[in-house]
Amino acid sequence: MDFPQHTGQDASLPRSDEEARHAREEEARKIRRLQLMISMVSSVISQDLSLTLEEASELAAGAKRAALAMFPDKELAFDLLYKPRLQRILRERFRLH
Repeated sequence: MDFPQHTGQDASLPRSDEEARHAREEEARKIRRLQLMISMVSSVISQDLSLTLEEASELAAGAKRAALAMFPDKELAFDLLYKPRLQRILRERFRLH
């Protein structure tokens, strides 16, 4: 009778696959965190009537700084995905047309 040989490896994923899965999960968490942050900043800018244009602009700039801290070298992606949304909200809120 032939028995499978035990190789000393456990049944879990190989280390490189496990690391890749962890990296994907961490990336997904960061993306969700970024989306939530942008949503919150957008809500505050559009709903807080006591905000000045300068304060609202600083909130948007702070969101960009936070995004770039989470995703270094992704400024172009931020500028394509989130900057237009924040600019539109600022224009509508402060009637900058």
